[in-house]
Amino acid sequence: MKKKDISPILVVGAGVGLLIQPILANTLPRMHLTLALRAGIFVFFTLFAPFALWIASLLSKAWKSVYQFAQFAAVGTLNSFIDVGVFNLEAFLLGTLPGTALFAVFKAISFLCATTNSYFWNKNWTFNDAEGKNNAGKVTEFYGIAIVGWVINVGVATGVKVMGPVSTLWVDIVAPLAGIAASFMWNFIGYKYFVFKKKDAPSVTASIG
Repeated sequence: MKKKDISPILVVGAGVGLLIQPILANTLPRMHLTLALRAGIFVFFTLFAPFALWIASLLSKAWKSVYQFAQFAAVGTLNSFIDVGVFNLEAFLLGTLPGTALFAVFKAISFLCATTNSYFWNKNWTFNDAEGKNNAGKVTEFYGIAIVGWVINVGVATGVKVMGPVSTLWVDIVAPLAGIAASFMWNFIGYKYFVFKKKDAPSVTASIG
C-alpha cells in the first residue's frame, strides 16, 4: 500500500465507523448499544479499511486496476454510509416511516450529500486528478454521470421499497442499499473513463515539431 494513501484510507474507515452509529440507533432501537460496543464498531471500521486496501495492493501485482478499484470501493462505502446515514437521520427526525413520495425526496437529498462527497474524494484521491482544480466543465461532466446514477439509485431504491414489506429494515436499509448497488458500477465506469480520464502524454515527435 502506498504511504500517501494511509491517511486518506484511515479517514474513510473512521468516517464509516462514525456514520454507522445513527443507522444502528435508528434500525435497532431496542438493542442496547453500549459505549464500548459503539467504540468497538468505530475501531473495527477504522482498522479494517487500511487492511482491505493493503490486500488490494497485493492483488494489484496480478491485476493493476484492482488497487484503484479498491480506492473507489472505499470511497463508495463512505458515500454509501453518508447516503444511508443522512436518510436515516431524516427518517429519525420525521419519527415514522416515510411514504413513497417523501421517501423519494429523502433519498434524493441523501444521495446529493453522498455525491458531493464522492466528487472531492474521487477527484483528489481515487483518480488523482490534479489538473482543472476549478474546471467547471469537469464538475458538469461529473454531475452528468451522477444524475444518471441518481436516476438509477433512486429508481431502484424506490422500486424495491414499494415491492417489499413495510418494515424498518427493508425501508431504511435494504431499499437504499439496493439503489446504491445498482448505480455503483455505472459511476465507476463513468468517472474513470469519461470524467477523470487521463490525457495521453504528448509524443516526443509532436513536442519537437
